[in-house]
Amino acid sequence: MNNIKINFSIKDLENLTGIKAHTIRIWEKRYNLLSPNRSDTNIRNYSLVSFQKLLNISYLNNNGLKISKIARLKEEEIPIKVREIASRAKVEDHAINAFKMAMINFDQVLFYSTYNNLLENKTFSEIFYSVFLPLLNEIGLLWQTNTITPAHEHFLSIHIKQKILLNIERLQLLEPKPISKTFILFLPDNEIHDIGLLFINYELRSRGYHTIFLGESVPMESLSDLLEFFDEITFISYFTINPKPDDIPGYIKSFNELLLNKNNTKLFLLGKKFEDVVLDKIPEKVSVFKSIENLVKAF
Repeated sequence: MNNIKINFSIKDLENLTGIKAHTIRIWEKRYNLLSPNRSDTNIRNYSLVSFQKLLNISYLNNNGLKISKIARLKEEEIPIKVREIASRAKVEDHAINAFKMAMINFDQVLFYSTYNNLLENKTFSEIFYSVFLPLLNEIGLLWQTNTITPAHEHFLSIHIKQKILLNIERLQLLEPKPISKTFILFLPDNEIHDIGLLFINYELRSRGYHTIFLGESVPMESLSDLLEFFDEITFISYFTINPKPDDIPGYIKSFNELLLNKNNTKLFLLGKKFEDVVLDKIPEKVSVFKSIENLVKAF
């Protein structure tokens, strides 16, 4: 239990729930919804129970219940009301909150039970697009604001990655299409965030395409060996941290010169880094996509 985060600042609660600190203070004063501990200098400090309660309050409020009505509920009635709404309303928000709680507590049982509940009504692809992607975006922001530690982020990432790999493994039973084109999936030097790329691999494999997943931190020069083995290649890469925005145009130029001279070769790119760079002109064989969904629709 020593790894569990049990104390939260009001800023932590704001980052984790999306409720502004000013609003949290009003709810405390007007409706007595939370009872924070206070330091000697009168700084608020919230327990894990308060965090969980605020997640539930946020969920109810986002699903149409006025805060005055929520305040009249007994303590034990709040989670019951959440389950009631989640059973007949949009389950994604409830699942995201549950995954956050699993992450904060390093609770594998809660992660698996939440995932299995989603599987009752959704395909794996639907879960990834509607729950995992929004969750990962939130987690990235929480890590940047020091609300969570790298250990929390890694806990969540590795469990999501395991689910992708498990679903890729199940595709081995599918009859593949004749190998007319090959997709080479790789991350550039010093890039290690491979969840998005792994999911693209899953999406391609589920459609019967031939893929080769090379994974993280692959030197550009080493990719030239693959040109000798396959006639039609589409390289796919995902930029989350690297290359830096100023280096991206140079990377694309070098890639085009080194690897795209052969007929039937292309490069597909996407990732968060493209939000930070303006590409005035890119080579004809290079395409940049705004999302995984847009890239997958291109096939």
